[in-house]
Amino acid sequence: MIDVRSDTLTRPTKGMLQAMLQAKVGDDVFGEDPTIVELEKKTAAIFGMEAGLFCPSGTMTNQIAIKAHTQPGDELICSRQSHIYCYEGGGIAYNSGVSARLIEGDSGLLTVDEVRKNINPDDIHFPVTTLVSLENTSNRGGGLCYDKNDLEQIANLCKEQNLRLHLDGARLFNAIVANNENPKDYGKWFDSISICLSKGLGAPVGSVLIGNAAFIHKARRVRKVMGGGMRQAGYLAAAGIYALDNHIERLKIDHENAVRLANAAVENPLVQRVEQPQTNIVRLVIAQGLSGQYFVDKLKTNGVLAMALGPQMVRLVTHLDISEEQIETVTNVLKNIR
Repeated sequence: MIDVRSDTLTRPTKGMLQAMLQAKVGDDVFGEDPTIVELEKKTAAIFGMEAGLFCPSGTMTNQIAIKAHTQPGDELICSRQSHIYCYEGGGIAYNSGVSARLIEGDSGLLTVDEVRKNINPDDIHFPVTTLVSLENTSNRGGGLCYDKNDLEQIANLCKEQNLRLHLDGARLFNAIVANNENPKDYGKWFDSISICLSKGLGAPVGSVLIGNAAFIHKARRVRKVMGGGMRQAGYLAAAGIYALDNHIERLKIDHENAVRLANAAVENPLVQRVEQPQTNIVRLVIAQGLSGQYFVDKLKTNGVLAMALGPQMVRLVTHLDISEEQIETVTNVLKNIR
């Protein structure tokens, strides 16, 4: 089976496994794992930020950031489509006691005007707006990227209004590569960023939360409370270092392959619309009278695993474990299944 359900399915390359075997380790709860320290410093430096915190998952880094930026009873602003709202188990309320002001947005991307309109006034009847959370790329938006000007405008608004700004950067390097951006701009705009290593970058486990030193000091305490303190986890951190050194620029290949899949799907009469991908996610809208699951089942009988996201929506995701030959096979299946 050729599996294009998600880029979370990647497995460590031979080079990555070798780096993991050679890792020097210590007790990270004591701050003594040298490979974790290296990964945290390296990730923060890429974005021009002061410090980092290695965690098991992007959900944990996002939830730590929310907890560290807010107080119970506060309110954050995010897209209704955002991962922190849709796919983190109600953690906004459960972990932080914070309410969410949801913005419909355009495929999970917010504008500065939408954010401005949803900041609560200083009135005792309303929760205090303290945090804005964005997601780049937008998972439920089909891998769409923010425009640099929109990010800068939202960042300026947050500074004017004394709001913290967090970025769920689960696929941030996809956006950076696609738009030829400078990572250090993100470090200037955001108070905290969650960087996932286990999607397109190909590491088996882990995300890094980055911010200034005071924020990360606070975040480290929150991680401990959440049970995220790890011991000799440098073996995992070594995979993250290898990913940052070797797998960022190759994301271009995933983006090119996504375009190839999209162009193939256009030729299939079972597909009503194809959303042209910006990065590595392809979304297909299946023709009226058919379901997304029907199309997914058709793909499966032809050796391709994809995911139905709704009544008529199908998602395909390219990643480093999909070879040139496999892409060619998937394009032929997309063109010809009936």
